Amino acid sequence: MNYNVGIFLFPEIEVLDFAGPYEVFTTATRVAARENIVDPPVFNVYAIAEKPDPVRARAGLKFVPDFHFNSHPSLDLLIIPGGVVTAELEKPQVHDWINRAASCTQVTASVCTGAFLLAKAGLLTTHKATTHWEDQDDLKNAFPSLDVISNVRWVDEGSVVTSAGISAGIDMSLHLVSRIAGLSLAERTARQMEFDWTRDGVVASSK
Repeated sequence: MNYNVGIFLFPEIEVLDFAGPYEVFTTATRVAARENIVDPPVFNVYAIAEKPDPVRARAGLKFVPDFHFNSHPSLDLLIIPGGVVTAELEKPQVHDWINRAASCTQVTASVCTGAFLLAKAGLLTTHKATTHWEDQDDLKNAFPSLDVISNVRWVDEGSVVTSAGISAGIDMSLHLVSRIAGLSLAERTARQMEFDWTRDGVVASSK
């Protein structure tokens, strides 16, 4: 198994929304490689931005993308983090890219306010979904056909998975490692990260 994971980078992204999933999938790959070094990496993880330029996150940290919208490899898993998404919601090229990239993935996921971008791109319609507790009412008001669920870390709708805010993206990513590569690897990844994995999510439909 070799899974390509793309994580969207944009200005004013929340650092842990990006870095949490990045750490989970890269750590899972290292943990798996200890047991079978002849296999290809379990996950190839790429940072993808609209342009090849560095991206300044919230609070000023800079990230350098691996690829941009027109240069990245095909993806099996697309993750849309949150942060200040106001500007991204106004960009048709962002919505178009999310749609194009997601059309080839097995799973598309969001962290925190990334759910707004999935909904704007038409990937969240009548789904069950979640986001940061502070933004749940806004998500309901902006996209009233969604069933927005409170007090859960993630919601799994099969091909679309959403998580609550910031650190919940780590819980969701461990859930996705479990789905893709097995519970044992997810548990060993959480242990390697010394992370107390919270598993109170909702599986809303069968895969």
